[in-house]
Amino acid sequence: MPSRCEAADDAVRSLRALILAGENYRQVLGRVTGLGVSETQALSYLAIHGDRGQNDLGTDLGITSGASTALVDRLERQGIAERYAHPSDRRRVVVRLTSKGHDVLRQSHDWLAGSLRDVSSQELPALSRTLRQIADALRAESERLGSEEGVETPTAREV
Repeated sequence: MPSRCEAADDAVRSLRALILAGENYRQVLGRVTGLGVSETQALSYLAIHGDRGQNDLGTDLGITSGASTALVDRLERQGIAERYAHPSDRRRVVVRLTSKGHDVLRQSHDWLAGSLRDVSSQELPALSRTLRQIADALRAESERLGSEEGVETPTAREV
């Protein structure tokens, strides 16, 4: 039986492999759908959080207000998302997915779900909890490291 240290090292290698596979997936998704990596990242945030304020989306992605405007401009030109006025704050703009954006999400969802086909129905709930736990811990560690370096990172509430 491997020691805790050896098991943790193996888990870290597996996590790195998962991250690399996810990065590769995002690049392929972008090529297949004609979207850039930033656009696919925005799509993921909108999929998880629903409609987002344009500035909030920029914060999520760690980009400036100007870069956020340019990103949403591209998403609108591609028919993936659209802006609308915030219902209670006229100064704010909210971004939502269009039907084409939802179609791309469904396609992406189906591809991601395919990667889980060898996981039994009984294992899926535990896998979901473990993945969420790892994501939350990784996000918290990133926030901690970013704050030590003076780098702004999205908070857990934002991601």
